[in-house]
Amino acid sequence: MYNEIKLEKTLYKVSGKSLTEVLEELDPSSAYCGTPIGELDAYERQLKRFNIKISGSECDCVEKFFSSFETAILFPEFVLRYIKKGFEETLLPICAVKTISNSNLYSEENTTAITLNEYGRIIGTSYEELRWQKLNVFSIMLKSIGVELANLVTKRAIKILAENADSITTSYLDYNDLAALYGQFDYYNMTTIITYPELASKIAAMDQLSSTSANADGKFILPFGSELIKAPVFDKGKIIGIDRNFALEFITSTDIVVDTDKLINRQLDQITASITCGFRKITPDAVKVLMVTSE
Repeated sequence: MYNEIKLEKTLYKVSGKSLTEVLEELDPSSAYCGTPIGELDAYERQLKRFNIKISGSECDCVEKFFSSFETAILFPEFVLRYIKKGFEETLLPICAVKTISNSNLYSEENTTAITLNEYGRIIGTSYEELRWQKLNVFSIMLKSIGVELANLVTKRAIKILAENADSITTSYLDYNDLAALYGQFDYYNMTTIITYPELASKIAAMDQLSSTSANADGKFILPFGSELIKAPVFDKGKIIGIDRNFALEFITSTDIVVDTDKLINRQLDQITASITCGFRKITPDAVKVLMVTSE
């Protein structure tokens, strides 16, 4: 049962597995089907075990994780979960597939090897600054770290997408140009348009889009079905259209990494997060570019 598991640092040392995955092996969620805690995963059951509330009106402060050694073991996974959430929500909407590589050099048959690079973010803080912060507020800060890390990585993704892509050019952007970009896709659908914020705002302000609004998920969908995504790390004057189901492979040799020991020991002079990853264009015909020369 979940309340009998001994929590210790060695649970983070299992190669290729997160704490949640290790806990799932020790305490399978399948055993709880049909019970009041059937919707919780193995990590969430540990939070319940130690009465750590991470949301709601009775949300605990960060210091609740450090009420015992065992509860401190749960803290790095909390940090990692929310950084990862911000990262994935920002990056994965432009990726078709995620591949795990066993090394920092990735290649498939008849393709050029891709070197995976390390990207990281460091946030200066301390335990004393954080200990009284509510966990729901702290989780938002962690998500923002993930978003910033994803933006670093996205710069490389956009470069890979744009390299040698078929392109069309316009001197001044209007709705007809977006339709022309859409028309460049012969065998694929333009599911996504990516550009920098200033140009994205001009697209959103077009008269033809006056009746368009964000859907239930907060996504801005153009009349021909493409989601508009703005990326701050972007070449000015460039709009990339992709079929996200076929365009880009996200390759990583690590999950997001945080300094587990420092987090457990409350050595929070800074929170660091890093990932080693790269990208490969899967299907060139699933990517088209529109250049706006007046921008």
